[in-house]
Order: sequence, then C-alpha cells, then structure tokens
Amino acid sequence: MNTIEAKDKQYIWHPFTQMQEWVESPQTVITSAKGITLYDTEGKTYYDGVSSLWVNIHGHQRPEINQAIIEQLGKTAHTTALGLANIPASILAEMLVEAAPDGLKKVFYSDDGATAVEVALKMAFQYWQHRGKREKTRFIALDNAYHGDTIGSVSVGGVDLFHRIFQPLLFEPYHIPSPSFYHSSMKNEAEFTEYCLNALETLLKEHHKEIAGLIIEPLVQAAAGMLMSPKGYLSGVRRLTKEYDVLLIADEVATGFGRTGRMFACEHEEVSPDLMCVSKGITGGYLPLAATLATDEIYNAFLGTMAEKKTFYHGHSYTANQLGCAAGIASLGIFAKDRVIEGLKTKIACIDEMLQGIKSLPHVGDARQCGMIVGIELILDKDKKIPYDWTQTMGAIVCMKAREQGLFIRPVGDVIVFMPPLCSTEAEIKIMLDITKRAIIEITELGQSAASGGGAHF
Repeated sequence: MNTIEAKDKQYIWHPFTQMQEWVESPQTVITSAKGITLYDTEGKTYYDGVSSLWVNIHGHQRPEINQAIIEQLGKTAHTTALGLANIPASILAEMLVEAAPDGLKKVFYSDDGATAVEVALKMAFQYWQHRGKREKTRFIALDNAYHGDTIGSVSVGGVDLFHRIFQPLLFEPYHIPSPSFYHSSMKNEAEFTEYCLNALETLLKEHHKEIAGLIIEPLVQAAAGMLMSPKGYLSGVRRLTKEYDVLLIADEVATGFGRTGRMFACEHEEVSPDLMCVSKGITGGYLPLAATLATDEIYNAFLGTMAEKKTFYHGHSYTANQLGCAAGIASLGIFAKDRVIEGLKTKIACIDEMLQGIKSLPHVGDARQCGMIVGIELILDKDKKIPYDWTQTMGAIVCMKAREQGLFIRPVGDVIVFMPPLCSTEAEIKIMLDITKRAIIEITELGQSAASGGGAHF
C-alpha cells in the first residue's frame, strides 16, 4: 500500500461506499489524466468510461479550459454574488439562455446538481405563494427518481436503497410510475406510455389545485439504472402539466450538455420546461457549478419592494464563482468551435452497433441507450427476468474486472453504466465496449474472479 492510499484510508470517507470494504481492499489512486485516460500511482492507465461520474465532456487537460481558468486566476478566483456582479457569470448566463430550450430566460447559480434542484423546488413553491395560490405546496415525483442528496432533493427521489432511511426527515410528494418499459409487464410500448400518462392525468385531475410542480429527469432516469422513457412520454407530461397549471421542472443534471445527442434532453420532444436544473457537464468536468434556469413569468413573480418580502431568500457562498463560470464559457465555446453535437451522430451509431453483441449475452437482460448514455442490465435469468441477488454485487464485480483490463466504469446496482466523454473517438468507444463485453462474459459466464475494491451501488 502506497502512502497516499494509506492516508486516504485513514482520513477520507467516500461517497456511496461501504468504508469497511474500502479499507480492507486495495484501491486505485489516480495521479493525473489526459484526454479520456486516467493514470494511477502504479503506472497503469484506464479509459474514463463514465466521464469521472458523468461530468467530463471534452476530455481531461483540455487546453482551452485550462487556459480560461489560468487567465481568470490572474484576475480573481472568487468574489461574492451577494451585492456584486461579475464578468464570467454574466457572460455564461447569456450563453446558457441561448443554448437552453425556449422560454428559459433567467439563471440562478448554485454549486451542484442537488442544490440546483433545491433552488427549483423552492422557486416553484414560492412562485405560487406570490401568485396567491397558497394551497399549491405539493410536488409530483417519479418512482425510482434521483435528484441529489440534500433533504429537498431526496424528498422528491424514489431510489429506495438510497432514500428510505431518511424518510422521517422528508416532505411527501405524490408519486407516479417510472416510465421504464423494460421493467413493466406490458407488451406494447405505446400502451405503456398511455398507461403512464393516464396515471399522471388521474392524479392531476384530483389534486392539481394543491400541486406546485412536477420534477422529471427527461428521457433518462440515470441513477435508477439508466431507465429510459418511451417516445412521447416527456411531451405528454409537458402537455398535462400545462393543462392543469402545474410547473414542470426538468432535471437535466445528468442528461444536459450533449449526453443524449442534443444539447439538452428536452429538445428531443420540443419541450420547454418552466424550470431547468443543470450541473455536471456545465464546466466540462473541471469545477463544481450548477444553475437553475427559469422563465420570465416565474422571475417576475418575485419582483417587488423590500417591504413586500418577495425576494428569493436563497444563496451559496460560492454562487456564480468566477473560475467555474470561466470554465463553463470555455466549454460552451468548444461545443460551438468543434461542432460537438453534430459530431455525435456517428459515435451514437457506433455505440448502438457495439451494443447489439452485448444484448445477445445470456446474462444481459437489457442494453439500453439514449445518445451517449448506456445502461447494461445484468440478470440471472434472461427469459424470466430474474435478477441476481443484490448481495452478489455482480455489477461491481464486472466493473472491477473491466478495470483490470484498463477501463474505469461504475455500476448502479447491477446495471453497468457506460457514459464516455463526448470527445471519445469511435475507435476508443469500440475498445471500451469490447472490454465491457469481455468483462461481463468472464464474470457471468466463465465465473472468473475480479480484484476487489471500490465496490459501491453508484
């Protein structure tokens, strides 16, 4: 065990990690990264197959982002947004509004995805208070939803393993079915979509007068295991929320900035939400930053004199941080300069082609894709859809086997997540998915062991 690994095990408490297993097992210590490659203290290299938990867009050590941060450091690293404006935050806000779905005109900065969701929930609640509809205090959330780990974001979550223990601390939303066709018992996807939308409309008919907003991860419920919505579901949700006067909050933290093949997932079904939460890829994977985008209608409801107490009383010490905003400006500049979105079509097709072979494996129940997002669901009995016992941690074992072969990926339970940086080449995508396929075969079919370490559910 090297010195850094020993210090880590002595002092650091890792997220979503059983620390007893962590301390007892050898761990990888990263020293540097470049492009889509990670380097460790032992001289080994790994493809970054999950974009360092879905944040890296253009690769590590991207010169344009490096330079933008260096130049900003020569001016100031941070000044407060409470009572002061700053240049990078103003420029980035304009760029975000230009890139976002129509109607989103105002940007409220925060620090990460969960805080962006907290902001949206509080804005939605307070908006209706200012509108005089004080009974509109409830929210609608999807089963299996994940929106972060703060109390408000957990309240509208639905991943039982993560959230059940905190139940006494939470407010209670209304829940509607997760729109995951694979996990339903229905044979027809169109009928399943209609079933899900009917469930929502039934709820809205009875309770819309007390519902402030509905929060959704558009197209992909990421931390639930890359569960993917059928075509027409998102636009149906938008139609119903408008019809019943309920705000739509789109959580694009995982799906934003090109992950689905468009800049934002909402674009696929021409949906304009009332509030949209973004983070993860906003700085290209460099620095913590988040934003909640709002319509003018919502923003204007907060305008008034100090005496009216309409102010949105929410903020963070590092709100609108200049370094993060400078990185965000550079990242969006790369999208335009390199025509990143246009270049994804062939990469998405390459992933689809590679997944055909993975889908045919006897212990892969489903290999689902939305753009550059992939979830490969491992299963004990494919025909009967019988899962592995969760205590076997098959997903984690397969990911460790892939790491032995030079690919860093992470599971969500027994779903193998593949979400590479958008800059990955087709050749690199093929190598990474070939390693993934080989690791699945070696663990689920050949019964080979994998080095332990880093086992977690997320």
